Amino acid sequence: MSRVSTGPSTNPTTAHALLRRLHDYGVRTVFGVVGREAASILFDEVDGIDFVLTRHEFTAGVAADVLARISGRPQACWATLGPGMTNLSTGVATSVLDRSPVIALAAQSESHDIFPNDTHQCLDSVAVMGPMTKYAVELKRPDDVTDLVDSAVAAAMTEPVGPSFISLPVDLLSSEIDISLPHPEARVPAKPLGTVEDGWQDAARKATELLRAAKHPVLVVGAAAIRSGAVPAIRALAERLNIPVITTYIAKGVLPHGHELNYGAVTGYMDGILSFPALESLFGPTDVIVTLGYDYAEDLRPSMWQRGGEKTTIRLSPTANPVPRVYRPDVDVVTDVLALVEYLDSHTADVAAKSPHDITPLRNRIAEFLADPRQYDDGMRVHQVIDSMNTVMAETAEAGEGTIVSDIGFFRHYGVLFARADQPFGFLTSAGCSSFGYGIPAAIGAQLARPGQPTFLIAGDGGFHSNSADLETMARLNLPIVTVVVNNDTNGLIELYQNLGHNRSHDPAVKFTGVDFTALARANGVEAIRATTREELLAALRKGTGLQRPFLIEVPVNYDFQAGGFGALSI
Repeated sequence: MSRVSTGPSTNPTTAHALLRRLHDYGVRTVFGVVGREAASILFDEVDGIDFVLTRHEFTAGVAADVLARISGRPQACWATLGPGMTNLSTGVATSVLDRSPVIALAAQSESHDIFPNDTHQCLDSVAVMGPMTKYAVELKRPDDVTDLVDSAVAAAMTEPVGPSFISLPVDLLSSEIDISLPHPEARVPAKPLGTVEDGWQDAARKATELLRAAKHPVLVVGAAAIRSGAVPAIRALAERLNIPVITTYIAKGVLPHGHELNYGAVTGYMDGILSFPALESLFGPTDVIVTLGYDYAEDLRPSMWQRGGEKTTIRLSPTANPVPRVYRPDVDVVTDVLALVEYLDSHTADVAAKSPHDITPLRNRIAEFLADPRQYDDGMRVHQVIDSMNTVMAETAEAGEGTIVSDIGFFRHYGVLFARADQPFGFLTSAGCSSFGYGIPAAIGAQLARPGQPTFLIAGDGGFHSNSADLETMARLNLPIVTVVVNNDTNGLIELYQNLGHNRSHDPAVKFTGVDFTALARANGVEAIRATTREELLAALRKGTGLQRPFLIEVPVNYDFQAGGFGALSI
């Protein structure tokens, strides 16, 4: 027998309880696309929660992911049953591989009609989402919904942080329930809960002695260090001991862009892009590598730091080592990153400052790229585009503010190398999942998380157009995001891999016909312009930052890549 309400009711329902509990946990926005469950939930049942309608469920998932990453608190996304849920799943995959506490919600068929693969639009949602979430469950009894949200948040906020999923049968969603029943306080921890190994101080003492004796140590920092609240302590330790800091893609900004100890972020493409032994410059002279909140999913592989002489490695993390086959640290300290950094700081108070190894040739090579004055007949170069973005970001953002977001493609690795980041998560990209189309929703999430700060988005034509419908969402929300589409009518990263494997490319697999992205933007309510030179791009960026509404710049580009220099990509 169906338990769907036979008519409108003003009495509290499961939908009320669901939204009220999300609100208790600080959720103020639900991103998503609604289907026929609209008969059961309007998303106005609770004051203080806004529903942000997106054009695609993937956008909803990534926007929630980035808002959660920056805020450090759970955020929510919604999809309808069946294909809505499967569309959302890539956003959920993004939040598990990029480590964000997302509460993903999806409608399901009526509780009496859940026959996966037989009922219209009915799939086994929990089975689909389970392998890529921290917690996945289907509501069986309406009164349980508050408890399920509690469990979802607890799982999502435990290191490694990630998404939780709740499947909600549409009839149970509209069931009347008593929302006055008492429940425990909804408490979000100040930072994610991590593993603390008993006796971690013994390992910490070994780490301290290695650091004391090191001649050229480096700190390799991942995003878990940011989540732990350790950034000020890391900076203090690095500055007192004069230790360089190297980061993963998404930990850029731990030290400001121009800090003398900021040795940059690492990408396996850097040697090939620069035609320079960058990895050797960064890691060759080092003797002790201290990884703080290191995460293999962030795509800095241990093989990349094994340059030069023999090294001692120290792993400091709030989780047990999940990849001992590829990362075998000499010392493994499993505890809160902030607690460990404070331990190192207090136990090295008498240690003299180190002598950082010199990376002047690498910095000169990077400066040479960014200063490139040439005007190319076949389109600008991406390093010129990013230098222009850096220039205008520096002019526009207050100290320690501003966000540059990168979609996925070959240009992204130029962003890892060259884009300025003056705050944690000041450069945003998807290091773990790296799905085409990440850029627009990530920029939406970043701008909502940091209103009043400038947000720049760089995207390639391939990834951008895979999710370009949500330009309309950006316009509807009137978010002042300046988007730069670098367009070569090609999936450039795939063309690189073709050349790496075959010393030639095959156009049918990588080439597109032209798209007028300025016309596309205008069709979606976004003002747009085309820029073909540095001067035109700088003028366009300055115009865009002054508009306080969405603005798009299309820039024809081309790449000068050789098939050599990418050996670090080998696994």
